[in-house]
Amino acid sequence: MPLFPTERSVRTTPEGLLWEPSERWVRGRKGDVTVVDSRHPVLVWEPDLPVPCYAFPRAEVRTDLLRPAKNPTPGKHTGSQIFYDLEADAELVENAAWTFPAADLAGHISFEWFLRWGTGLDHWYEEEEEIFVHPRDPHKRVDAMPSSRHVQVEIAGTLVADTHRPVLLFETGLPTRYYMPREDVRLDLFEPTDHRTGCPYKGRAQYWTWRGEGEAPRNVLWSYAEPLPAVSPIKGLVAFYNEAVDITVDGEGLARPVTPFTASLKP
Repeated sequence: MPLFPTERSVRTTPEGLLWEPSERWVRGRKGDVTVVDSRHPVLVWEPDLPVPCYAFPRAEVRTDLLRPAKNPTPGKHTGSQIFYDLEADAELVENAAWTFPAADLAGHISFEWFLRWGTGLDHWYEEEEEIFVHPRDPHKRVDAMPSSRHVQVEIAGTLVADTHRPVLLFETGLPTRYYMPREDVRLDLFEPTDHRTGCPYKGRAQYWTWRGEGEAPRNVLWSYAEPLPAVSPIKGLVAFYNEAVDITVDGEGLARPVTPFTASLKP
């Protein structure tokens, strides 16, 4: 028996979906009601989305809580035609679930996760850890590594951070983020906002906005007060959007990267 698999377990359907079985125990709740309790989930990647969703065997879903959708959205999920409304915890959630047309995924049901869609369940768990925004991609890495690099950050010509003890966060598909101790950042030039985000790899973040001279996007600075265990070195540290500030590392200025966040980072 080989020590490593010779082929990836990801499979392709004629509809262009990628999928693979997962060994994680996944649960989803609406209020106090457990809607999904699955030990045999399947990860599914749709052609136009960069992150996966889960599909669950019907036997591991509370199908008694599902109703044929009153206002289905055909084609929303790679040609899907069958959608369900969810009635749980005294609330009706429209188009909370659907089935993919792929034969490989027959007998499976998927649920909405993305916050921007405004539908779905309230809480998701992989094993005993709560997961936010979308399922984790097993082919993506996030590493938080303490460093002694000299990192400086400027906004509109003002030096706002200067540290020799950053934690570098390497995340597949994104630029390196430089997390810094608060003592090494001019937090007096920022004010906290009520903006919050969630990340399945890092946890929940809080934000600050620039109030010094010159322009910078709102919520340009953030921190994870209680990050997930895998990235615990960034706990309480702060980081800036490389896309919107000027960062110098060991005397070398970094170019501002273009990422999916760039368009939203307007002063």
